[in-house]
Amino acid sequence: MSAIAPPILFLLFISFLGGRAQQITLGSSLSPTTPPTSWPSPSGLFKFGFYRQDTGFAIAIWLVGNESDTVVWTANRDDGLLSSNAKLQLTKDGSLLVQTEQGKEMPIADTTEASSASMLDSGNFVLYSKNSSVIWQSFDRPTDTILGGQRLSSEQQLISGSSRTNHSSGRFCLRMQGDGNLVLYPVNTLITPRDAYWASNTYGRPVTYFYLNDTGNLAFGNSSGVNYMYRGVSSAKINAIYRATLESDGIFRLYAHYEGVSSLEWEALDNTCKVKGFCGFNSYCTFNDDKPYCLCLPGFNYTDQNDMTLGCRRNFSESQCRGGKENAVLYYISEMESISWNDINLPLLSKRMPKEECSLSCLEDCNCAAASYKDGTCFMYELPLKYIIRDTSSTMMAFIKVGNKSLNHSNDTYGPEPSPILTTSISITSNKAIVKIVCLTLGFSLFLCSSIAVSIHLIYKIQVLKYKRLLDIGELGLTEEVTLRTFSYNELSRATNHFKEELGKGSFGAVYKGTLYRGRRVIAVKRLEKLVEEGEREFQAEMQAIGRTHHRNLVRLLGYCSEGSKRLLVYEYMSNGSLAKLLFGATRRLYWDERVRIALDIARGILYLHEECEAPIIHCDIKPENILMDEFWTAKISDFGLAKLLMPDQTRTFTGVRGTRGYLAPEWQKNTPISVKADVYSYGIVLLEILCCRKNLDVNVSEPEQILLASWVYKCFVAGELHKLVLGEDADKNVLENMVKVALWCIQDEPVLRPTMKSVIFMMEGITEVSIPPSPTDISLWALTTFPAS
Repeated sequence: MSAIAPPILFLLFISFLGGRAQQITLGSSLSPTTPPTSWPSPSGLFKFGFYRQDTGFAIAIWLVGNESDTVVWTANRDDGLLSSNAKLQLTKDGSLLVQTEQGKEMPIADTTEASSASMLDSGNFVLYSKNSSVIWQSFDRPTDTILGGQRLSSEQQLISGSSRTNHSSGRFCLRMQGDGNLVLYPVNTLITPRDAYWASNTYGRPVTYFYLNDTGNLAFGNSSGVNYMYRGVSSAKINAIYRATLESDGIFRLYAHYEGVSSLEWEALDNTCKVKGFCGFNSYCTFNDDKPYCLCLPGFNYTDQNDMTLGCRRNFSESQCRGGKENAVLYYISEMESISWNDINLPLLSKRMPKEECSLSCLEDCNCAAASYKDGTCFMYELPLKYIIRDTSSTMMAFIKVGNKSLNHSNDTYGPEPSPILTTSISITSNKAIVKIVCLTLGFSLFLCSSIAVSIHLIYKIQVLKYKRLLDIGELGLTEEVTLRTFSYNELSRATNHFKEELGKGSFGAVYKGTLYRGRRVIAVKRLEKLVEEGEREFQAEMQAIGRTHHRNLVRLLGYCSEGSKRLLVYEYMSNGSLAKLLFGATRRLYWDERVRIALDIARGILYLHEECEAPIIHCDIKPENILMDEFWTAKISDFGLAKLLMPDQTRTFTGVRGTRGYLAPEWQKNTPISVKADVYSYGIVLLEILCCRKNLDVNVSEPEQILLASWVYKCFVAGELHKLVLGEDADKNVLENMVKVALWCIQDEPVLRPTMKSVIFMMEGITEVSIPPSPTDISLWALTTFPAS
């Protein structure tokens, strides 16, 4: 399409005003309260300087209005407000900075070579060099607004303000993506399509920036000029000033300012409740008198009564949850109709079932906080719950689990209500009758107390005998803090149809598919069958390592069976098998974006083990066979049978060699202490396998130099030929190079050179720059000692 050109008269008008813009010379300064407090544009339409906000001042650019001013740009918006004793200066050495009351100097512009400055009638504040060229301008650093003539370049974003009067960074962002799409997201999300709530749907077009021209038209362009008009105003007003702002409610709006009056020309959404994250966790959005309103879900109270958009938290405790039918005493289900639920969290369960069964399933499951039901399908969710809207046109229902508020949280003994004692009507006419009633009551009470005492004694003796028998078989060695459900052997035998369907087999036994809760929950049961000592060690390692962990990238341990010599572990079922099967055995090669996401999933799971658990855990056996995929293709780490726990104050430990050859770090062979960096090495090898969709050692390749993947990748990296690793794929070159560098850092021989998993994630997400890695020394020599002979 052709470029959008503003009227000639308006261009001449702006050029005339810009040409006579007042020059701000070196040494000029502003004060918040003593004039001058701002530097105006030639016509006085815009001002740059101290703007009053709440109880202090901010450095801002604002459009002067008849009734109120409109802030269009804010400097250092998240550094706090300034006092009345602050001072803004264009210093004699060419720096634009503000001096606080304490004497601290805070730069406004990242240059120290300015010769003069101007506030233009376009709303742009500009710094000039000695030869009058522009060396810094506010238009290049938008906050929440773009004005006529301003661009939002690729990978730039607008961040909404916190409120109409507070211009610090808020909760929403408008991102101009590299794929040509302009998208609205809540901040602090993964920036994925599932988080987006509005998009221009212009992806794939050859555009590199978003643009608002002087006549109010929104458009996209590239280095050749604007080539795609997106949205125009109905009738352009001569000399009007246009601004497009991402407002604090998360909606992107276009305004026209004409003769001191502003009018709304266009908005991306006409329903604030469609803004994901407008209402915080565990609340839902509805309308009251045509205004959006956030209400807490049943069983929740506002986190902050003064700001209902910040979400809600539970008003009852979950500590007494037992699971199964006993939950009916502790909880009840509150039903909500006409719900639109766009929660991006992965559900605990997704299955077709009747509506009543969906409600009951959530009530009986301790992990379920709420369920949604639509068109015969039930989805069960954990906390937090988000992106919920009350929508009268929706047929979806929600079932929210609520604590029984009539129960005390501490001293009640939960159980079925005692049956009322049926008595005949007694007409009490004498003291003798009263004495008989008292004696009968005391006798019954004494008998009841005696029965309870005898029962408790017998139960205690039985438990002591069972415990002694367990000690004879083998000490479990589990901590009191492992709070998992215990299963009987017969219960798991029935659940697996007598261990009929085998999912896989490992060194310590087999894994079988099973179901619980009348087929509503699919599980995987690992039956340890090898030698007693090794099987017991495997059982204790799994229990201690993941008994108290909970993370979306770790396979969840649901319970266990320790009955006599039988040792079984119950896990969530992973329907899509192992990563090894997808990388090395699948008919379809995983798409590039899928592989990048899987690599990040694994990294986040390892980071949780290393830094976010109460006691750090070294997994010791990170490999594709131990990465499982759930029904939503989320990667989860499994098989903690070789894991090593560290004490809270430990960083390294001595232990025997554990793990799989080909993924072992060099320090395993050097009799040196092992740290979490051993897992980092294994992750580096797995990352290379994910990127290249092949094993680290492959003797069937066409070229001898490609046999050892790590060595070949480094040669391609040094030669600038990384495209050989992903031939025929549409892989992002920058991302590929970044991830290869991360992998090469991870497989350095010296543990101290390897990054932590937190650094790995920062580097993979582009938050931290990745430096050039040195060659991992002795790759070939180490491979000969760690790979099995072919």
